[in-house]
Parts: sequence; structure tokens; C-alpha cells
Amino acid sequence: MSLEDYRYLVDFDTKNIETHYHDVIIVGSGIAGVYTALETPDTYRILILTKETIEISNTVLAQGGIAVSLDKGDSPELHFKDTIYAGAGLCNEESVWTLVTEAAENIRKVCQYGVKFDMNGPEELAFGREAAHSKSRIIHVGDSTGKEVLDKLIEEVRKRKNIEIRERTFVIDFLTDDDEIKGVIAYSEDESKLKIFLSHAVVCATGGYGQLYGRTTNPEVATGDGASAAYRAGAELMDLEFIQFHPTVLYHPKNKSFLISEAVRGEGGILRNKNNERFMQNYHEMGELAPRDVVSRAIYNEMKKTNSECVFLDITFKDKDYLKKRFPNIYKTCLEYGIDISKDYIPVAPAEHYCMGGIKTDVYGRTNIKGLYACGEAACTGIHGANRLASNSLLEGLVFGHKIAIEIHVFLKDKKGKKPEYQVKYSTERVKKDIDKESMKAHIKSIMDTYVGIVRNKEGLEEASRQIKAYRDMLRNMRNTTIIDWELQNIALLAELVINSALQREESRGAHYRSDFSQPNDAVWKRNIIVSKKMR
Repeated sequence: MSLEDYRYLVDFDTKNIETHYHDVIIVGSGIAGVYTALETPDTYRILILTKETIEISNTVLAQGGIAVSLDKGDSPELHFKDTIYAGAGLCNEESVWTLVTEAAENIRKVCQYGVKFDMNGPEELAFGREAAHSKSRIIHVGDSTGKEVLDKLIEEVRKRKNIEIRERTFVIDFLTDDDEIKGVIAYSEDESKLKIFLSHAVVCATGGYGQLYGRTTNPEVATGDGASAAYRAGAELMDLEFIQFHPTVLYHPKNKSFLISEAVRGEGGILRNKNNERFMQNYHEMGELAPRDVVSRAIYNEMKKTNSECVFLDITFKDKDYLKKRFPNIYKTCLEYGIDISKDYIPVAPAEHYCMGGIKTDVYGRTNIKGLYACGEAACTGIHGANRLASNSLLEGLVFGHKIAIEIHVFLKDKKGKKPEYQVKYSTERVKKDIDKESMKAHIKSIMDTYVGIVRNKEGLEEASRQIKAYRDMLRNMRNTTIIDWELQNIALLAELVINSALQREESRGAHYRSDFSQPNDAVWKRNIIVSKKMR
């Protein structure tokens, strides 16, 4: 990264900006951020800052459920084994063991907040099956688990007098001094002005960076703002090259981003190519329930072989009433596009879905910046390795949100009542530029789709690097005054970092597949840690 990069995206003088103080600042309102707020003792004044309204996040779109080993015949050891297998040799075993052994405790807490998971009987949870799981261990609420869980958590947050929520507030950068967090600088969209929020503890729970791609299941807010801000602040990022493409996303002229949950395949759904041929048994012994990276590449290959834009998911052998009850959202949405899933095959194709990489943390969510924590998709604890096991993501937000809450309580004990001090006048020579920013953003996404997708190679990655570098050079000294400016800077920065990481990993592992290095190579470095260089 060039030394010409600026430390902050905006010029500011803290003396001239409205300033607020809180004990804990949480950036992001998905399951990770909201649960962290609830688990932090109510003696602390907590502020949740969210880019849009509190209801908009990746969590809301999570259909499948939450993986937890509560069924008879299952165990944390088996859940651990499945997670390690899916992660293709790159999981952090300490993090995974924490995840699987602390899962049940946090699920019980979620139930206490009012979440009612589907049941087979008065005392019997309904467990679904998803790819690469050796047991049925996915608890769910229909096919809208993320939304149902988050709705209950938000309802509880709104009751807490110690928690303040500020919506439509874009966090531009993390404020630091000598590698210690001091707070954030943010833009209030409703008031059209910059604000400073100071705190000794900041939690980044901003989600992933799916909007680097043109075709993604992620909402428009997922532009990697947290990872980018953390990088500029000097935080380490890790494993950015590992980006998961969900195999089965609706492929319809009017909608190419609606997720068709893996749980449909867990209920026996069959993948067929355009010739009506079942093909997954030719690629993996687990067939349709192979790890996501395997299924995505298989679909990619079948589309290429048959010169088609999609394949088809067949669940027509299931009873209509059962499908309407088990998958109400999928059934209803598909019907809106003229697809009756009890009679018709569902046209599907892979799309970007989840980022395994992010801000490097330990099992307590700590980064290398004192007082800065990260959890959820924004973080990289090493749980997911090179390929996330289905339905571990919501669980990760819960388990590590809880761990961070414990750690914050310890960290803030000797800081209670002490306001952080931070006075800076930051000015640069950036200039206003007449750039078609929407076109640039769209082209960056097209570059990522074309060269940094399911299958990659050196030639394509180097071409992507060349094009993104040209954009980065153009943007580097641009004056940033609007949300699209900040998002564009973040997207361009992360695109460059992802491409560099993908070029460095000269092997195929999990979701990172190089056609020029088609096999895994254990001699290649295990982790890809990115450290930001000194900025002006």
C-alpha cells in the first residue's frame, strides 16, 4: 500500500465538531452488535451506531438457522470436526472449540429473550440438516431465522435505558492515538453533519464486504466500512482472499440476489443441469450436501459445460403444505416470480455470500489496537478457515459477542467515569474531483465478478490489480464529503487488498480456487495477515 494513503477519509478539527461520550460504542446493528450490547453489563452507557435503520443488516437475510449440537447423538466434538473439515485445514482450533462448546449457553440466553425456535413437539427442537454437517443440528424459525432472532434482540435492546441507538449514522473512521482507540468520527445523515463519539471501548460489528461484487446476497450496506476503517487505523486484517459464494441463489430476470437456503438441499433438494441431469454425485461423495465451495464450483462447471446461466434446484417431490410451512418465505417469494416450488424447479446460480476474512482478533474479540474489538462477519477469529460451515455465522455473532462483553467489563473497570481525551486537527491537500462515482463503483464490482470470483488465476488477478490500482490512484487525493465518497474509497481499498491476498496464495484451498494452482499446498503459508503501513 502506498505511503500516500491518508490516515482519515475526512479533514476535521475536534474543537469544531459536536462531541459525545459513551462507555462503549458498538458499530453495526446485526446479531453480533446487538447481542454484544445486551450481554454488556447495564452499568455501562452503550451507544449503537448503524449505517441505516437498525433493522437493515445481513442477519435479517439469514434464512437457514443456527448450528448447535443439542440433539441426541450429536456433540460439540462432532460439530468441531465438521467445522474443521469444511475450513479446509485453515481453522483456528481454539476459536472453533470456543464456538462449539459455548453454543448451547448462548442459545439458551437467546430463548430467554423470547426467540421461539421451531419444534417437533412440546420439548423437542426441530433440527435441520445443511451442507458438510454430519448431523442434523440446525435450529431454525421457518426460513427467516436471522430476522426472527434479531427482531427479539432489538425489542430487548429498546427496553434497556443504558443503550442508545443512533440510526442513519455512517462511521467514517476509528479515532486512535498511539495504537489505542479513542472513539469514532461519523456522519449523521439526518442532520447532515459530522460528529465525534468518544469511548475507551469500540466494537466493530459492521458485517462483511459483499458489495465488492455485482451479484451478491448481501444488502447494499455491506461495503466493508468496518474493515477499511480498521485497516486505516492500523488494525491487522486476515484471510481476505477467502470469499464464500452461496451455490443456490435465485436466478430470475427480476431477482438474482434472493437466497435459496441450503436447508432446501438439507431437506433432500436435488440439483439438476439444464438437461435435467443430476450432477453433484459426480463431484463429491456427499452430493448436494458437499461443502459450499465444492457445490459452487460444481455448478460453475455445469453451467460452463452446458452453456447455461443457471442450474435448477428440485424439491418438487415434497408435499406442498410441508414446503409452505417449512419454507414460507422461499415459497412466497418464488411464487411472486411465477415459480411454484412444489411443481417447478427453482433456477439458481452461485453468488457472493460471506467473507471469511476480516479484522484479525483473538477469542475475546481483541484486535492489535487497544480497546478496539470486532465480532461477527467483520471479524476474523479463524473459525471459518478457508470455507465457512453452514449456519455457523449467526452462532459466531452470539458466542463472540458474549466473549467481548465479558472482556469489555474487565477492560473498563479502571476507566469507569474517566472520559477519553482526544484533540486533533487533521488537514490534507485533497481536492474536489469530477468523477462518475456510481459508474466507478459498478465497474469495480464487474472487475471483481470477472477476475476474483469462484475460479481465479494469476493472469486475471493481475489484470484486476492493474485496473483497481488505477482507480485507487485516482481516488487517493479526492476530497470525500458524501456517503458514496466514503463507500467508494472503502470498496476500492478492500478490492485491492482482496486481490493482493488472492495473488499471494498460490494454491487452491476452500473458497479460494486458483486454476493455475489447482491443489492445496501445505508448504504455502497458513495465514495471510495484512498490516497497514504508516499513513499521513
